[in-house]
Amino acid sequence: MFGFGTLLYVTLLLLNAVAILNEERFLARIGWARNSAELYGDTESVKAKLINLISAVRTLMRIPLIAANVVVIVYALVLG
Repeated sequence: MFGFGTLLYVTLLLLNAVAILNEERFLARIGWARNSAELYGDTESVKAKLINLISAVRTLMRIPLIAANVVVIVYALVLG
């Protein structure tokens, strides 16, 4: 059954997936490194905005994601 808790789990997993992307090994290989958008002066395209979003999630959400993961793990251990 799809409920609010499942939606929170999916959101947390997607944020974790974005947060662990390595810019040098993965994003630069497919042309999504932060400097590739700045290099060509492209700041208004969807690709440039997605690159900025990935960078912001990796920078700003690091500590909140750690706390959210701890809460979810403790919840899963206690309540199963």
